[in-house]
Amino acid sequence: MTEIEEKKTGGNKKNTRKKILNYAIYALLIFIVLFPKTRMLLQQGLMKIGLFKPNLEQPKTDANSNIVASFIKHGEENPVRTDELKGKVVFINFWATWCPPCRAEMPSIQKLYDKMDGNDNIEFIMVEIEGERKKSLKFMEDEKLDLPIYYPYERIPGQWLGGAVPTTIILDKEGNVAARHEGMADYSRKEVVNFITDLTNQ
Repeated sequence: MTEIEEKKTGGNKKNTRKKILNYAIYALLIFIVLFPKTRMLLQQGLMKIGLFKPNLEQPKTDANSNIVASFIKHGEENPVRTDELKGKVVFINFWATWCPPCRAEMPSIQKLYDKMDGNDNIEFIMVEIEGERKKSLKFMEDEKLDLPIYYPYERIPGQWLGGAVPTTIILDKEGNVAARHEGMADYSRKEVVNFITDLTNQ
């Protein structure tokens, strides 16, 4: 085999490998798009390796302080006002049933919820922003989650929910925003547990 033929053969092998890799990536992307459960598992895997850490810093502006919102708990008639929860730390997660990142982070919130079980100084409010009662309940049942589902009773303050879900805010005992995170995050992390525990002890 001549030197030129050897170079051609080597080049063809590289091109073939590159094509196979490209096809595999395309197939994976199509699979993820067609099967949302796969996308959710992939997102959860990325959270587990530490790529989605929640922002636990207090917002720099005071505009997020002392805002009041009302939510209806699933199965109840009377709304809960956030100012009625003063004296407790309040973990509020805004989500939607159609939102893959919202669904992906839920098991991590369940772990946080379980770790805080028995602590009367914290309240969890999982707000399904579109009021999809049947779908939200079915999702919780399918995923074997027992997080408390709420629905908006009135307009959600723009300082809390700027249009992107998921968004999570943590209120301190005075009702001020202690932390706000926009986007998917792993809330089962030790630093989140410590952050909330510190707030409940203040």
